Amino acid sequence: MAETIYDVAIVGGGPGGYTAAFRGAEYGLKVALIEKTDKLGGTCLHVGCIPTKALLFNAEIWDHLQHAAEFGIEGMGTPVLNWATVQKRKNAIIAKHTKGLDFLMKKHKIARIEGYGRLTGAAQAGVHTVEVTTAGHDGAAGEVSQVKAKNVILATGSEAKMLPGLEADDRILTNIEILALEQAPKSLLVIGAGAVGVEFGSLFRTFGAEVTIVEFLPRIVPVEDEEISKELTRLFKKRGIDVNTGARVETVEKTEGGVKVTFTDANGKTQVKEAEKVLVAVGRAPRTGDLGLEKTKIELERGFVKVDGAQETAEAGVFAIGDMVAGLPQLAHVAGMSGMVAVAKIAGKHFRPVRKDRIPGCTYCEPQIGSVGLTEAQAKEQGYEVKVGKFPFAGNSKATILGSHDGFVKIVSDAKYGEILGVHILGPQATELIAEAVVALELEGTVEELMFTIHAHPTLSEALLDAYGAVEGMAINA
Repeated sequence: MAETIYDVAIVGGGPGGYTAAFRGAEYGLKVALIEKTDKLGGTCLHVGCIPTKALLFNAEIWDHLQHAAEFGIEGMGTPVLNWATVQKRKNAIIAKHTKGLDFLMKKHKIARIEGYGRLTGAAQAGVHTVEVTTAGHDGAAGEVSQVKAKNVILATGSEAKMLPGLEADDRILTNIEILALEQAPKSLLVIGAGAVGVEFGSLFRTFGAEVTIVEFLPRIVPVEDEEISKELTRLFKKRGIDVNTGARVETVEKTEGGVKVTFTDANGKTQVKEAEKVLVAVGRAPRTGDLGLEKTKIELERGFVKVDGAQETAEAGVFAIGDMVAGLPQLAHVAGMSGMVAVAKIAGKHFRPVRKDRIPGCTYCEPQIGSVGLTEAQAKEQGYEVKVGKFPFAGNSKATILGSHDGFVKIVSDAKYGEILGVHILGPQATELIAEAVVALELEGTVEELMFTIHAHPTLSEALLDAYGAVEGMAINA
């Protein structure tokens, strides 16, 4: 029987890998998907985006229940948090979507191969060979087989970084351990104030925990516009979250009842904080260490894989997508789109390279953050004459209806031509509202065009309309 040669073999079954597989099948390609575990979905579905957002939705409901009387809902008594049920619902959501991926694999007739995939070198006669170890933790031992393919897509993702000298356990947590807690902590210290840090800090503060955030950089959510960071800091402190920026962690020690963290604050003073749990949220490292890359021409940059506009590496026929790629934000939707770009190239179809300045960033703390494009500082650094418009949700009628007035919409535009360069939202449903801004930037929309784009009333999206108007000093509701 002739050996099967696939059009593309994909290593990794997370959002990048399975998206590439499905789109490849839709193009008529013969696809194999190699995944080391028995479940598809990767970090995002099992210990990342989906379970985290499920818990954050629980927190949103909890917050509404705390203020039920304000909405005329009485007689509810004192709400009690059943953490086991919260976790059960989260796990059911994961299970549902895992089964959905299994169904789609069968629907698209994709060959599913369980095992750990490694490259074996350059293609021979136009065919790449991926070595697959089918048993043992991380493919360290077990039966070895080979998968042949004309093209290979690497989609192995990333893993949480840990501070030197520390190991994750039941008190020192990464995103994995914190999602599996048997009960909500009464106190939590978060090291790192990126999206993961502020989301979990916000979540557990809503559930009543004493929360401390320690961030090495001068501001929290440092990739966001400075005004977003400043206002979120104010709102977090208003909620009782202890925010420390410009702080350097010195030691993390276990105590009888939890963990003690010693850090130097922005003023050079030594601070000591104790908590039941510590979440280490200091970024993610690419999984590129054991893929056989050294046997190829693939180039690395600080451990990340370098690719061209089609996601192809320096090794012809080998592509890389998602969190492992140099210069790309580590976001599930970026992984998915980069996967679609790679298979379009392989299939000879039209594609558009992923543009970093067109990628929406979403952070699901309270209030939410949605942003796309250049910050005000970045636009000025790039030489633009900048014109800014800003509109507070306090002036939006739907925000009043929702009882959610905090935050604002900020538009960064080019003063010369009016092109919208960036949109930054802090407030209710910001993660949904940002989609309009992504389209506006993708189509190179101008302030004038968006000022005359009708937005339904009453909606939160009207805050965008007012923000466009604010660029010209003509917001209607301010």
